[in-house]
Amino acid sequence: MAMNSKRKTPPGLLLLRRVRGRNWSPKTFRYVILLVTFIAYACYHASRKPSSIVKSVLHPDSSSKPPQEHNKFPWPVGNVFVKREIGVDEVLLHRKSDKGWAPFNGKDGTSRLGEIDVAFLACYSIGMYVAGHLGDSLDLRLFLTWGMIGSGFFVGLFGMGYFWNIHAFWFFLVLQMAAGLFQATGWPSVVAVVGNWFGKRKRGLIMGIWNAHTSVGNICGSLIAAGVLEYGWGWSFIAPGFVMSLGGVLVYLFLAAYPEDVGFPDINSNSGKFIKRKRSVEEEEEIEEGLGEDVEGDGEGSSGSGSGYENKRSVGLLQACMIPGVIPFALCLFFSKLVAYTFLYWLPFYLSQTTIGGEYVSVKTAGNLSTLFDVGGIVGGILCGYISDKFKARATTAAAFMYAAIPAMLVYHSYGGVSQTVNIVLMMVAGLFVNGPYALITTAVSADLGTHKSLQGDSRALATVTAIIDGTGSAGAALGPLLTGFLSTLGWQAVFYMLVVGALCAGLLLTRLVITEIREKLGYVDEVPASEPLLNERR
Repeated sequence: MAMNSKRKTPPGLLLLRRVRGRNWSPKTFRYVILLVTFIAYACYHASRKPSSIVKSVLHPDSSSKPPQEHNKFPWPVGNVFVKREIGVDEVLLHRKSDKGWAPFNGKDGTSRLGEIDVAFLACYSIGMYVAGHLGDSLDLRLFLTWGMIGSGFFVGLFGMGYFWNIHAFWFFLVLQMAAGLFQATGWPSVVAVVGNWFGKRKRGLIMGIWNAHTSVGNICGSLIAAGVLEYGWGWSFIAPGFVMSLGGVLVYLFLAAYPEDVGFPDINSNSGKFIKRKRSVEEEEEIEEGLGEDVEGDGEGSSGSGSGYENKRSVGLLQACMIPGVIPFALCLFFSKLVAYTFLYWLPFYLSQTTIGGEYVSVKTAGNLSTLFDVGGIVGGILCGYISDKFKARATTAAAFMYAAIPAMLVYHSYGGVSQTVNIVLMMVAGLFVNGPYALITTAVSADLGTHKSLQGDSRALATVTAIIDGTGSAGAALGPLLTGFLSTLGWQAVFYMLVVGALCAGLLLTRLVITEIREKLGYVDEVPASEPLLNERR
């Protein structure tokens, strides 16, 4: 689909330009892009937290079987801010007479809560594929704006069921499905925007740090939902939904989705003036660092914005799947997310059900400890990104981390109960290796493949590729916790065996790409057929 609409500079940036009398530098724009997209996706994750916070109110008997509902503080926050999280329990204590909220307070209440979660994840995964193609076909700023406002609307509407005294299951199910579809607009869009502004040279490290927005969003979402819960569970949805909509307004005002929007050249262009002759390494680094000249254009077709946006076209799902490396990384992420999301959903409950230092810990302490897994994951994301940049080997780095996660998980299961200190150390190590590849693939790898050299004529595939990879991964994210619910009845050893198999499959799926990268490092690039996926071309 050709993109003929002519985009304009975001109104907020236009106002700031008029006040300052000149344009920002490319470096400043990059900082703004990172900040705005960080806030945007943190809002997405914050709006996903209310359902987990209010489960104990909707179904007060969730402390009984099935056991998975013991976990009132699900991934990935746990109880980082213990005093604030305790507030949820205090609210419940003051509502001993509360019998929950139909239709979630009956014997099948937990299954119905699970059904709306699965409905959300299923629509989220399916919506990814559509949202990715639309993101490459439309203006990313407007697409992300409406996606955030729509998400905020449906999240808030779910909470209105409390004030409207609605007890029909279909009402909550439909709203969760609609929210899942709108939530799918987020990840492909923000990754595409960051990929538009940052070249491949330091993309892994930058995106590894930037990926912390997931944890920040979950923490903020938990605090907001818990903070207003005492006024009625509906407010736990309305408040994050309102914040989400405000985030959409911020995106509309200040997000320059493409360098061309504000008068700079497209650093990912495969045609035009940037390939009139072969560039040297120094020239490429200059383009990536400075985005070309510091243009003072108005962002409406002047200077860099005349790089042919009107002639750029999005690619279809099938064409995006044919980009070398997309399918292997998508399948790898399926298993990688299966492992990561199993930990994130079930770790607090696992900690509360196993002895640590000869004693059982409370649910609150378990939630607090589980947070450290996510802390290890943040470090892993940054480390994985840095190593992949250093050696220009995305697939090898991701596979190595997945293989290292296998002994890390087994050692944690075997020796995590020795003492709390040992448990914390082993948990953080496991989080580092489990979440590192997950963060790398969903960010830097997706951005690399979306600007792959096989794309001709300035075709755009950033959002589409990101959607294919993360959409496939999201299916694994739904499957892992679901399987754990069944396997945990056989014992936790069965769950960890499942995780080991998942990590092994994730690593093996990258074998062909790893071999290609190793051959490249050894100087055998010329012997590799042109169809082989060379993700890290010699620069």
